[in-house]
Amino acid sequence: MTTAQMNAEIFRSMSIIAEDEGLMSRAVKYLRKLVKEKEDPTLMSKEEFFAKLERAEKQIENGEGHKMLPGESLDEFLKRVG
Repeated sequence: MTTAQMNAEIFRSMSIIAEDEGLMSRAVKYLRKLVKEKEDPTLMSKEEFFAKLERAEKQIENGEGHKMLPGESLDEFLKRVG
């Protein structure tokens, strides 16, 4: 089934469901559940976040980090280190 066919089927089904408040309520609950199932790849756990901070602190201790100079803009900093 193509994307266009799936979209047509979804809209056809939604037009039928929209006539019944009970079905609409169930559809909304199910759609919320589907959205929650889709995992956000940019999210990290609390443990991952603090581990990342610790790695960054160790890099700075080893002289591997970069610091902005006094009065330096972010654009200037990125040009200098990039």
